[in-house]
Amino acid sequence: NMVEQTETGQYQLGPFALWLGLTRLRNQNAYRETLRRVPALAEELGLMVAISVWGLHGPTIVYIEETAARIHSNVAVGGTFMVTMTATGKIFAAFLPKSTTEPLVRAELQGIEPSLYGIPMVDEATFRKEVASACKKGYSITRDAPIPGVSAIAAPVFDHTGIIQLSVTVIGPTNYIDLAEDGPCLKRLIEFTSDLSRDLGHIPPA
Repeated sequence: NMVEQTETGQYQLGPFALWLGLTRLRNQNAYRETLRRVPALAEELGLMVAISVWGLHGPTIVYIEETAARIHSNVAVGGTFMVTMTATGKIFAAFLPKSTTEPLVRAELQGIEPSLYGIPMVDEATFRKEVASACKKGYSITRDAPIPGVSAIAAPVFDHTGIIQLSVTVIGPTNYIDLAEDGPCLKRLIEFTSDLSRDLGHIPPA
């Protein structure tokens, strides 16, 4: 039952092969797989790497891999990223259903949900434009924002159903992190998240 012959005489994977594949997918855990691989990424880039999931209060940090080049910021496990002002938040806004993210987005834009960073909120037009760009490119970049002197690049990890499971964010001092779109930092992060998504069974659209 590993292979079977179709009516046209061609061969394809059989029911047992399908069962094996589905079993592997069910046993794959996005967080566990990311956690296992993140230390090597942080060491390679020499930058902080944060893993975030969408929680009750928005993008929630569930793991941080520090490096020798520590940065002074309020990034801590259990903390949250603002949707409208961070690379991580824009990734979730780009790839989660709007019905999930929009209540928090509206609250932040209207000032109902106060800024965690004590600085003026981004305007809505800029935010929508940046989310559209993240959706198209598959990553989001923030420079000196929301914390001056600290920049970040975030990218999503998808499962076999095409749903975003988490965001991987590389964070570092602006004068140290390479934010160039053709730079090694972004290329390595995209390679990292793409490999993870593929191993979780995600097949990107053509």
